[in-house]
Amino acid sequence: MDRDLSDEDSVVDLSFEAESPLAPPAELLERLPSCDWFLQGDRHQIFFPPLEAPGRPQDQRCWSWFLEHRVPVVTEEVAREALLSFVNSKCCYGSAAAGDLVIRELKQQALCRYRLETFSESRISEWTFQPFTNHSVDGPQRGTSPRLWDIKVQVPPMFQEDTRKFQVPHSSLVKECHKCHGRGRYKCSGCHGAGTVRCPSCSGAKRKAKPARRCQMCSGSGRRRCSTCSGRGNKTCATCKGEKKLLHFIQLVIAWKNNLFEFVSEHQLDCPGELLAKARGEILFKDENTMVYPIVDFPLRDISLASQRGIAEHSAALASRARVLQQRQTIELVPLTEVRYWYQGKTYVYYIYGTDHRVYVVDYPEKYCCGCTIL
Repeated sequence: MDRDLSDEDSVVDLSFEAESPLAPPAELLERLPSCDWFLQGDRHQIFFPPLEAPGRPQDQRCWSWFLEHRVPVVTEEVAREALLSFVNSKCCYGSAAAGDLVIRELKQQALCRYRLETFSESRISEWTFQPFTNHSVDGPQRGTSPRLWDIKVQVPPMFQEDTRKFQVPHSSLVKECHKCHGRGRYKCSGCHGAGTVRCPSCSGAKRKAKPARRCQMCSGSGRRRCSTCSGRGNKTCATCKGEKKLLHFIQLVIAWKNNLFEFVSEHQLDCPGELLAKARGEILFKDENTMVYPIVDFPLRDISLASQRGIAEHSAALASRARVLQQRQTIELVPLTEVRYWYQGKTYVYYIYGTDHRVYVVDYPEKYCCGCTIL
């Protein structure tokens, strides 16, 4: 295929070069005189949030009502119905045992689950770029870039995580594309700029040995059009999309995260703790504010200690890298019942947990296969 050599001279040959980095060289992006932050070697920087004055301490609480609270009693009828519902949801569990078993003992215990949610906002900046399409440039000549924590954005609903990106005003710079060096295209690595490649059928011999005849795939030329560049010999630069220039700007990345701390009070039964952490409970106490304070006088000392520990951990983890927007702490009552029953001369056990009567089976007597999870 005939080619214009003058075009070839204007194309950068990257056939044998290592893949260029996604980001341009550091020296390309000089510090903007209007910016009062700096970028680290990985081209992004976490910014400390502004300090805020602590709120007013909470009033002393009265927990006498908690001592009078009673957990709904699980009767034998409720225990049997919960097991039947569980068994019917499993393909390999028989229902005969659930219907004929004899309940020997119901051992009930009320657990308390403490949960602390801290909704935080963190901000980082990073250099990024996009192809420059000759639109107006919002550079430092238009003014001073605002401090990252001074940029006003719409906050999502509290305790709903989200991540958004914004272009920092007056931070844009236009530079030559570092991938193609401002030419907009480069030689194809498949054909090295020739536009054709050796015929894969005859290996460039133009003829087939058996039977002896001209190669039909390349029509006897020994070459085929390069499929990588469709015979053009060059490819549009993927970095600048052929625009030759890049618009560099500082991007603000804001992440809203709901940090979670959970604790379940101790119990004497053998129900797995990971199930109790997810169980549905009855809310006994809820406190939500910009800043919540540790619970210090709850009747169960473990809950008070968990509240103090959770708030301290979140404070230490977030103080230097995020701004706390809202906190919420709750205490939930999670009922737990151990059911011991007799069936065909043997004693078995299962657990009913949560206000929705979920079931955990230790060893069910009518299990026909091992393909189902017993949680």
